[in-house]
This record gives sequence, C-alpha cells and structure tokens, in this order.
Amino acid sequence: MSGLTLLALLASGLLGVSDFLGGVLSRRIPLMVVLLVSQVVAAIALSTRLIVEPFDPTASDAILWGFIGGAATAVGVSCLFRGLAIGTMGVVAPITSLSVAVPVVVGLAGGDPVSWLLGIGLAVAVVGTVLASGPEVRAGAIEGRRNRLLSIVFAVLSAFGFGLANVSVAYGSVQGVSTTLVVNMLVVLGLYLVGFSIWVHIRLRSAAARLHAGRTASPALLPAPIRPRDWVGMAAIGVLGYAAQLSFALASLDGALSVVAVLASLYPVVTVLLGWRLLGEHLLRIQIVGVIMVFLGVSTIAATA
Repeated sequence: MSGLTLLALLASGLLGVSDFLGGVLSRRIPLMVVLLVSQVVAAIALSTRLIVEPFDPTASDAILWGFIGGAATAVGVSCLFRGLAIGTMGVVAPITSLSVAVPVVVGLAGGDPVSWLLGIGLAVAVVGTVLASGPEVRAGAIEGRRNRLLSIVFAVLSAFGFGLANVSVAYGSVQGVSTTLVVNMLVVLGLYLVGFSIWVHIRLRSAAARLHAGRTASPALLPAPIRPRDWVGMAAIGVLGYAAQLSFALASLDGALSVVAVLASLYPVVTVLLGWRLLGEHLLRIQIVGVIMVFLGVSTIAATA
C-alpha cells in the first residue's frame, strides 16, 4: 500500500471521528459554539505547519483556491453537523459521502488515468460506502417530517461543499500546501465569527422581546452548561479536522485526484460504526455488506495506486 493511499485513508478515519463528535456535541450545544471553538483550535494546530512551510503571499493560485475552499468547507461542515444533529447518522452520512463525485469528475476531466481494475475498485468503494452508511429512511428514523427533510437538504449541501473543498485543497496545494490551508482556515474562521455574532444577536433580541412582553427569558446563551469533556470534544474536532485536511492535501500532491478523493470519502463508514457502537444505532444486513464492499474496494484501489 503506497504512502498516498495511507494518507487518504488516514484522512477518512480522522474525518469520520471528527464528524461523529460534531454531530453528537451539536445535539446538546448550539451549533455555532461547536463550529467556532473547534475552528479556533484548528487554526492553532495549523500554526505548527507554518514552521515546516511558511505562508507565501505571492502564491496567488493557492490563495484563490484557499478562499474558495474555505467558503466551501464552512458550508460543508456546518451543514453536516446540523444534519447529524437533527437526523440519524445512517441517513445523513451516505448522502454526504457522495461529495466524492465532484473531485472524481474533475479529476477524470483533467486526464486522470483509470484502468478497468481501478474503475471497479472505485465503484465498489463508493457503493459500499453508501450501503454501509445505511441509506434506508424508515418510519421513526428521524423525529418529525420537517427534521427528516431538513437533514437531507443539509446533507446534500454538505456533499457539494465538501466536494468543492477537496478540489480546492488539491489544486491550491500544488502551489503551496500551507498557503492554501492557512487561507482556507482563516476564511472558515471569519465566516464562523460572523455566524456566531448573528446567532448571539438573534438570541439576545429574542430574550429582550420575551421580557418586554412580560414573559420570562433566560439571559443565558447556552441551554445547558458546557462540561469539561465537551470542551475536549470540540478541541478534538478541530485537531482531527485539520489533520484530515492536511493528510488529503499531501496525498493529492502525488496521487490522482479521482483516486485520492474516493479513498478520503470513506469517512461515513467510521461515523456510522461509531454511532452503532457508542449510540446504539443498529446496523442492518445491507450495511454489513457495505462495510465488506468498502474493504474490498479499498484493497483494489490500494493494489493499483
């Protein structure tokens, strides 16, 4: 198994754990708090990368792709966490895994070679990811029709965001990995700060309106206190997310974008397995078949990479 394959798979594993933590924490902590805290930690973690490769202000392509990727990442992560918070991981995850379609199409259009064996491996891995993530939407899987529809909408938006973000990181990293990731991170952080400010403003205005109407309104922005382990969890999201993005960027430098993107998109399998093990979500037979297909697909891709 080549180094780029290991890096792409590492990105999948790290993202899977990060997404699981984000979905779980967003169920009890406001989404904007989770996003902002984790992004601040990710920015701190990224600073260590600058020791190895300093920021290059003349790398115009890397800066441009960093801006595009940052906006796409902000959309992808926020929509994913919200979808996982109001839906079930077995429904939201498979839709977001289809983000691989964006970089695969771009990679193939750019001339990435695809042998018949590699093509089979790619197809099996993608299909296996969808099956393992549990594509069924059964009655009672998501509380309420509104949440069900919203979680699917968020998942679709997240898939597009992640797909565009992966393309941006891959193209920008050609000129400079650190420059691309720094701009990406700053754009995401800036958007989250704006979102957090708007959220705080809305919460305070709502509380003031309730008080003006003679009703009780708690001035607290948080529905429940943040526990120490919640802070640890949000910090872990930031570190894992940054490590996953760096792994993908490095893998894309030496590997075909279409291949690296597929390997890096297997994170829903990790998310769903954690949901099954830690949250008690059930795995159906079709999901078990999907897990096996993922392993077979990855093995095939690794043999040809």
